[in-house]
Amino acid sequence: MKKLSLLVCSCLMGTFVLAQQANTSIAIIPEPVQITTHTGQFVLPAVLTIQAGSQEGMTPVLNLIKNKFSTATGKIIRVNAAAPTAALKLVLNKTTDNVIGKEGYYLSAKAKGITIRANTEAGLYYGVQTLLQLLPKEIEGKVVAKNIKWAVPIVDITDYPRFEWRGLMFDVSRHFFTKKEVMSYIDNMAKYKLNLFHWHLTDDEGWRIEIKSYPKLTTVGAYNVKREGSFGDFIPPKPNEPRTYGGYYTQDDIREVIKYAQQRFVNIMPEVDVPGHSLAAVVAYPELSATAGADKYVVRSGEKIMDWSKPGHPALVDNTLNPAGEFTYTFLDKVVGEIAELFPFPYIHMGGDECAKNFWEQSDQVKALMAKENLKTQEEVQSYFEKRLEKIVESKGKKFMGWDEILEGGIGPNAALMSWRGVKGGIEAAKLGHEVVMSPTTFVYLDYMQSDRIMEPHVYASLRLSKTYEFDPVPEGVDAKMIKGGQANLWTEQVYNIRQAEYMTWPRGFALAESVWSPASKKNFNTFFTKVEKHFARFNEAETKYAPSAYDPDFKPGRNADSTLNVTLTNEVPGLDIYYSFDNSYPDNFYPKYTGVLNIPIDATQLKVITYRGKQPVGRMISMPIDELKRRMGK
Repeated sequence: MKKLSLLVCSCLMGTFVLAQQANTSIAIIPEPVQITTHTGQFVLPAVLTIQAGSQEGMTPVLNLIKNKFSTATGKIIRVNAAAPTAALKLVLNKTTDNVIGKEGYYLSAKAKGITIRANTEAGLYYGVQTLLQLLPKEIEGKVVAKNIKWAVPIVDITDYPRFEWRGLMFDVSRHFFTKKEVMSYIDNMAKYKLNLFHWHLTDDEGWRIEIKSYPKLTTVGAYNVKREGSFGDFIPPKPNEPRTYGGYYTQDDIREVIKYAQQRFVNIMPEVDVPGHSLAAVVAYPELSATAGADKYVVRSGEKIMDWSKPGHPALVDNTLNPAGEFTYTFLDKVVGEIAELFPFPYIHMGGDECAKNFWEQSDQVKALMAKENLKTQEEVQSYFEKRLEKIVESKGKKFMGWDEILEGGIGPNAALMSWRGVKGGIEAAKLGHEVVMSPTTFVYLDYMQSDRIMEPHVYASLRLSKTYEFDPVPEGVDAKMIKGGQANLWTEQVYNIRQAEYMTWPRGFALAESVWSPASKKNFNTFFTKVEKHFARFNEAETKYAPSAYDPDFKPGRNADSTLNVTLTNEVPGLDIYYSFDNSYPDNFYPKYTGVLNIPIDATQLKVITYRGKQPVGRMISMPIDELKRRMGK
């Protein structure tokens, strides 16, 4: 009897431990508004019956379930509008629940099944994305996983977004990404409840969208000379080098991507960057330029075209549109008209950033415009351009948006602003009564280096995961009603392929997702990173690349009183140990462990470090040249 009691106790304890393990393994990104866990699990049956309506709006939700489950579990999926014993019930509220709004949901996993309730299909879709995160990581796999217990913890979740605008910007101009690659990027956004894809379609290096009124934009403007290495410092191409690197999207391609995104409840906002960053357009149609000789220009391949060391960053070639030329506005009217017909999203982003004005200053046409319109500065010239462009955009039934430079010289009456140079522009625009999306370099520029610069493609700034996690779209002293939300931007000068685009986006994209979806009060970096590591495992299953940079320590060189060099190492992630060597060998956890400031031996040439958690290496082997530390100290 005693043995039986012990056996029963052991079994019950085992069940309890299993339930506890299931509950502690919950790692939902972005963090829901409320999670209540209970003891136990719901094990999915061999045949998964889904109760759902048959209306067209349910198709994306059901497709997500069918695609994931058929690929990874091999289970049979059956959909029935009336199935009271269904394993998964998808319920649209007959009366709107104001707590969860348009995109929120309730998820309840009980011992006999799972129910997801929402006001809209979008809410159900996000509920299903959460359900997938409750399942074993193998649900993300590309083949049927064997010997997996397909179960979810017993849990009740209430969830809804903090902001309506939850965006990622993807620059496809510096390097062209195929339609299929763009779709894969959208897929990963949707997993984390990001709903706005900002598509940067034009720049100096390529015009990527077919405009039937101006075919040379793509036959000429979409191609340059292939270069690899450090973008911005490339040797200028020779005249006879083939200009075959690049590509563009036909209007049918655009429609296909828009439909694909809509099926994932992602809106797409196009961006045509003018009046600066317009070299590809000028090369295709030199009459867009205010500068003689523009007909000799070529699409940029990564050679230097602006001097960033001087005030106003003067251009070496005139990559701007002529603000005084009527052809410019005729051109933009037709371009915006075709884009407005393609994209259902109400906003069109028209750039406005980093417009060099040194060629405008020399232009007789621009001087005449300034005299005619009583414009005192080149910033007012750009403001004149932006206000005319705003009217063109509005004439096509769309809302005008631009980067924060459109404030300079006076913002147009109805313009929405995207604040990228910190939050100052966004604060000013919001106080003037303009809609604002926050995307400041300080927190969400995904092209910035994530680790020490010896480990990353060199960019002029760094942005650690923990810093991105600090992002809050609403600055102090601003009416939150004017802030539509937040967005991270991936510029691709140093991003040559989709694998690197994934690496630069994730896990910082996870941090963005929590900043724009989750309640600010629930954010905690240490808790967040434990979830990030579980999602690394999910990305491994999905064969999606991510950056392990958060495991890499920071290096801070210093000097001792006798002028010898020292270095301080700090971890971004708590609970890690750093092991090091100065003898050029590769350290492991039997080497000296970092416990404080290291004095650098006089003859050492390399400091090698690696991070461990317990007995397992988690970081990359980093070789820091001592000469690099000296350079950082100014010697």
